Order: sequence, then structure tokens, then C-alpha cells
Amino acid sequence: MDESPKRQAVTVKDVQPPIVCRNMIAAKKFCGSVILFIGPWLGFSAEPSFSQWKNGPPTDPNYFPIAVWVQDPKNAERYKAAGINLYVALWRGPTTNQLAALAKAGMPVICSQNARGLEHKDNPIIVGWMHGDEPDNAQSLGRGKGYGPPISPETIVRNYEKMRAADPTRPVFLNLGQGVAWDNYIGRGVRRNHPEDYPEYLKGCDIASFDIYPVVHDNPEVAGKLEFVAKGVERLRQWTRGEKLIWNCIECTRIDNPDKKATPKQVRSEVWMSLIHGSRGLIYFVHQFKPTQREAALLDDPEMLGAISAINRQIHALAPVLNSPSVSDAIKVEAPIASMVKRHKGATYLFAVCMRNESARATFKFRAGPNAAVAEVLEESRKVPIQNAEFTDSFAPYEAHLYRIAD
Repeated sequence: MDESPKRQAVTVKDVQPPIVCRNMIAAKKFCGSVILFIGPWLGFSAEPSFSQWKNGPPTDPNYFPIAVWVQDPKNAERYKAAGINLYVALWRGPTTNQLAALAKAGMPVICSQNARGLEHKDNPIIVGWMHGDEPDNAQSLGRGKGYGPPISPETIVRNYEKMRAADPTRPVFLNLGQGVAWDNYIGRGVRRNHPEDYPEYLKGCDIASFDIYPVVHDNPEVAGKLEFVAKGVERLRQWTRGEKLIWNCIECTRIDNPDKKATPKQVRSEVWMSLIHGSRGLIYFVHQFKPTQREAALLDDPEMLGAISAINRQIHALAPVLNSPSVSDAIKVEAPIASMVKRHKGATYLFAVCMRNESARATFKFRAGPNAAVAEVLEESRKVPIQNAEFTDSFAPYEAHLYRIAD
């Protein structure tokens, strides 16, 4: 399996994603705004949890997976200090030394089910197995030989069945490429513009993830359009009918773009877009390839590291809320806003994000209640008044607001 750091070819065009919203039944134009009616999530039953795997990730409701991709175990303590609680993929691993270093740091890992991994399947530090990265993309035929077709979904399903037979006590993780969010991605080769492949790929995993990095993208159809991140999460949920856990990758370095890098605000926007649309786990891509190659570029960037540490602290604090069921049919909101409603310990939580690179003023209308007079905006030191079961707030481009409304 290829677990080398991801590089993205970014030369595709001709796709404009729609406004997408978790739990959305309908979206209609009205007086220049989009009215989103929040309702049941396509009839889906309760979302899956880690409890089905004896040796999978923790089932504690206070646990929310926040990972880094292909990092040296020697940095595990530094990542833990930033709120990272999981490694995904190990370079040419797992090896005995890698697993020992992660165990010493108390850092769980999802890794390849190679011979060494199977020798350590009683090691609790391993909490999942993974396919090779981005099998949905055209596969290299070797240096100078070009690219062949993607790995077929049938192969992924066969490998999934083999991994489950070898160890049914851990989930199998599959990370897919940017074709999840962008049909016309040239990197899929002969399977470009074939989104029908993805429901078939998703039969070969328990946890499905994907990556697209809009800020550093060099194609104008995607560049700067953060909503592609949300679109991919939404599509994975639709293709799996809510029956599998959905994760996704988040950009936080220059990756291959020496001229652009996501700002802390953009990273926060991508994170909350992902969570609001149903992501149940985040994976930060922390490599940089240009202008110089740095495996742990995040750790060398004090501003971004501080921002991501703060984002992670907030997610961990809200983990019991995020892990609770979403409340369907709770509100409607006028404006290009995606939202998610939760109930936890006598409070209503409303998480909302602007889905366009433009300012918006949104009115949230509750279908019932609440009795409270104000909505507290978390970590913004302000409160918004509630009158007649509704309140209004302003959103900067792609901005997220998190509200807590006490009973």
C-alpha cells in the first residue's frame, strides 16, 4: 500500500458546487436569498459509532478523532500538545519501532495491515487498518511510464474483506481523492467524470475520508472555494446513506503552492463546514513540498500551530455535543448558511457557517421555542437576543458561529 505524502494534481475545471447543508430537505430562492429548510436527514437511522469494534477508537463520548497524516512518531508528543489524538498512516510502516514510539507517547494509529501490523494486532495502540491512499486516482506505472487507471472498486472491496477476515475487531479506513467533491478531476484519468464509482468504493470500508485543498488549489474552478470541502463530506454521507463514518482532510500548509497558504480563519471555516455537514473525524495534512520540503511544516509555523491548537481545544470541549444525535426539523434560516442543531445537558447548540465567500445576515427561526432570551456565541464574548423564537446574526465570508442556548 502506498502511504507516501499526498500530492494533488490541480488542473481540473468546469464544476461549480451547489450550496449544501446538513439535514437539508429543500432550498429555494426567495428575494435574492436562499431559504434552507432544515429537516430529517434523508430518513437515516442513528449514525454508526466506534462501539461496534472491540479494538477500534475510543467509544468515550468525550472523544473526537483529530489526526495528522503520515507523520514521524518522534513528533507525537508535540502533536498531542496541539490537541491531536490520532496518527493516520505511517511511512513504510507500521514497523516495530514506530509502534513502540507511538505506544510510549500514548498516540493511537490507523495503519496498513502489513505483516508487521498483523504481528502486533494485539497491540491496543493500533485502532484501525487502512487501504492505500487515493485508489480512485490514476495509478502510476513507474517513473517515466505514465499512469494507468485507478484501482477498481472491486479490488478495494476484495481487500476490505481480506482485512476484515484477518482482524474483524478494528475498522477499515479508506481515504479517497478530490474526485469525491469534483467530478471533472483530471487526476482520475480514464474515470474522470464517473462519480458513480464512489458508492462502489465505499462498500470497501468502515470509515470513509477524502481530501481536497481549495486554498492552495491552482485551478480557478476550485481555488479559494472552501465549499468544496463541505460538498465532499455531504456526498460521502449521501453515497453511504449515513451508514458509515465519514472523515475528511483539512489543509493547513502551503502543500505544493509556494504562493498561497490557508489562513487560520480559513482553516477554522473548513473545519466547521466539515463538522456541520457530518464529518465525524478530521485529519490535518501538515506536509509542505514547495518551496522547500518539510514533513512537519505545521510544527514549524507558530501562528498556524497556535490556531489549530485552539480549534482542537474547542472541538474536544464540544465532543459530547458533537457525538450526540442531531435534532432534525429544528430551524429554518434565510441566507446561504449551513447549520446543525444538537441538544446536550439542558442546552440547545446551533452550529452555523456561511457557505460562500461573501457576507451574509441570517435569521434563524426555531420551529418550537426556545424559552431563553439570548443565544451565547461561543468563544466570541457576546450574546444575541432571541425574540419570538428567532434571532439574527451577521456572518463574514465563510465565517462560522457556534451558539449555545440554555433552557
